[in-house]
Amino acid sequence: MRKLVLQMQMSVDGFVGADGDHDWLVWNWGDDNRWDEELKRDFNAHFQSVDTILLSRKMAEEGYLSHWGNAAKRYPQDPFYAFAKRIIDVQKVVPSDRLEEPRWERTLVTSGDLPREVGALKAEEGRNIAVFGGAGFASALIAAGLVDEFQFYINPAALGGGTGIFGRAGFGKLRLLGSKAYECGIVVSRYVPAAQGHSFTPIEGLDL
Repeated sequence: MRKLVLQMQMSVDGFVGADGDHDWLVWNWGDDNRWDEELKRDFNAHFQSVDTILLSRKMAEEGYLSHWGNAAKRYPQDPFYAFAKRIIDVQKVVPSDRLEEPRWERTLVTSGDLPREVGALKAEEGRNIAVFGGAGFASALIAAGLVDEFQFYINPAALGGGTGIFGRAGFGKLRLLGSKAYECGIVVSRYVPAAQGHSFTPIEGLDL
């Protein structure tokens, strides 16, 4: 059984998105990369455990794959951007009821029935499945009980408000697998659900 691993950048007060235009991320995925070398190495090591990426329709359409494809071409000799090439090389799966055909290489479009489609993916042989999408997509996966591991990249910033991924009802207890602080100020904390088998609560208005 493969694991579904959700990575999210987060503030110290638990938000994944800020209200308004706040520059709170140590690295906002652009050319100005302020992560330290140890964090870069660990980030790439995570991608070696992944052979499938579950990608939200919105992120795919907003240029996620083009962005990292261009980064891999711009920095072919930079060992950090090995993860960018791996994003392009591995299988991508986009669950959507609006898309009919994949527009990107090595990409499969499935139905927007997350429990069915993600459950089938997890039952396949292979390595871990990484998740990339916005707060709504992450919330839907969490509500469906599909996330096996959370990896929070906690930035040294307190936002005081913004967008979360657990909803008003919360999630319940998590079990800490490990936590590591880095020189650039990021703390990576890894958790798994303390209890399995929580029930599916649909997210109203989710646009897959």
